Amino acid sequence: MPEFDDSVLYTLEGKVGKITLNRPEKRNALNDAMIAGIKSALRNVSGNNEVRALVISGSGKDFCSGADLAALERIAQFSVDANSADANSLLELFVLIRQCEIPVIAAVRGRALAGGCGLANACDLVLASASARFGYPEVKIGFVPAMVLAFLRRNVSEKRAFELITLGEEISSAEAHELGLVNRVFDDLTFDQEVANYVQRFEKVSKSAVSLTKALLYQMDGLALVDALAAGVDVNVIARMTTDCRNGISMFLGKK
Repeated sequence: MPEFDDSVLYTLEGKVGKITLNRPEKRNALNDAMIAGIKSALRNVSGNNEVRALVISGSGKDFCSGADLAALERIAQFSVDANSADANSLLELFVLIRQCEIPVIAAVRGRALAGGCGLANACDLVLASASARFGYPEVKIGFVPAMVLAFLRRNVSEKRAFELITLGEEISSAEAHELGLVNRVFDDLTFDQEVANYVQRFEKVSKSAVSLTKALLYQMDGLALVDALAAGVDVNVIARMTTDCRNGISMFLGKK
């Protein structure tokens, strides 16, 4: 089991890993320790063949309010190299989410703002409570939602992305769902159970197939059609040779 400070809690419940952002007094604002803890948990999960999905949530009222502004103010006085290293640490977190072999799911209660909204949208799936709020308010303090824009632009149209990042206004979970930022919206009172039920569905499908599908989906970003088809050929061949596929075909033919 990985070691963290208490700003990140990691538990394993059956075949589901759970990361809890645990700075409720700071609305779970991201600092160095929290980012390091999330990355450690992601690396740990990637080495566990039994885990089928990973859920990221926040303790207290909010999912995550974004970067810790007090920490950001301090490091802004440092050198360009120090600021670059700090930003690249967050980049590494986003890359680890994409490279994780299993679905990484954001379970959002309360507010997911700025880098917190980016963290949610960096995940493969976003489940939101009905009262959840999303937004990129960075422009209001002269900052830029720079890295997280890469995920926003992959989820919504260019014009809606422009509106969200230049006005900095919050939107409801219903509107986020309509835009494509959120997969499902669940009632506040039944949210935890609805999330659990949704995540358990990944225990009923092939882990290797999901892993190959996730990697291929993101590999296709930016590829021309012929190149995307060629990448599909490679994964098609690999999938045919997996144990899960061979057993699945045998079971299907046996039923017939």
